[in-house]
Amino acid sequence: MKQTKEQLANSEMSEHILKIAKRELREDKCTREQSLEQLRNWILKHEDLRDVRLDEQFLLRFLRCKKYSVPMAQQTLLKYLNVRRTFPHMSTQLDFLEPKLNDIINSGYIFASPKRDKNGRRVVIINAKGFNPKIYSSSDQARAHFLTYECLMEDQATQICGLIHVGDFAGVTTSHVTNWNPTEFARVFKWSEQSLPLRHKEIHLVNVPATLKWLIDFVKGHVSSKIRNRLALYTHDKELAKHVDPACLPQELGGQMPLKAMVELWKDELVAKREEILNLDKIALLSDRGILRKSSFNADKTNNGMKFVTQIESIEGSFRKLDFD
Repeated sequence: MKQTKEQLANSEMSEHILKIAKRELREDKCTREQSLEQLRNWILKHEDLRDVRLDEQFLLRFLRCKKYSVPMAQQTLLKYLNVRRTFPHMSTQLDFLEPKLNDIINSGYIFASPKRDKNGRRVVIINAKGFNPKIYSSSDQARAHFLTYECLMEDQATQICGLIHVGDFAGVTTSHVTNWNPTEFARVFKWSEQSLPLRHKEIHLVNVPATLKWLIDFVKGHVSSKIRNRLALYTHDKELAKHVDPACLPQELGGQMPLKAMVELWKDELVAKREEILNLDKIALLSDRGILRKSSFNADKTNNGMKFVTQIESIEGSFRKLDFD
């Protein structure tokens, strides 16, 4: 009997990755099938959802991210679609072949290493030198990130094992920071962490200039404690290689494969997933009324919401006065 696309994907996952799914996500065949059925039925009955993909590969990104809590997966799906609805200029029409987006990817600004680490995790490399803020806008920059994460979210092994982020700040300039509108940065920053169904396992930042560390400390104060505890800063590449498998790093950061070669392999992945990513634009959320919130960013003007924006605006003013080596 001919196997479905989902069955083929499952059969290709290694025993090691399936054990991680069982241990960390409580995933087994029974849990997976029952949870998928519940989530599909909920989607089909939801009045504000249109043309949502019902395939296993898409729905599992939400279930796995929330360790098979169906109510939490439902909320994450709504938040994910609400981000796409609220920031369409950043999160939709993610065509790898579109000139600006293609140029940013070709420059090596953001890509996933072709090699997984010993725990099966993909390593996302963010290279400040690869982004020119004098040519490209903050929306262009955000689109490169959304494209990268959409591609990775399609991969079932990554859904299970998660991601490691490596940010190389060598070459960062004042323009990189002031390229963003502070209010929009605050909203995108806060919403994306809560809404994208990704398992962020580690975040490593290297070559961070002293003038930038206080901003990073500020940002750490406005993310979840889970993310904050997984973030580490290094002054030199050699320190990074002690914590991230060098085989997963580009040669320029102490690895083995040149960055350019890694980018070429990443482009092959983007081409293979291009149609699937573009087809995500068919999905629609008509209203955000079903989203449960602890607090509203717009309504909480006397507390964290406006305070966060005010602090960002202050930081923008401060950075205009800074010089980077």
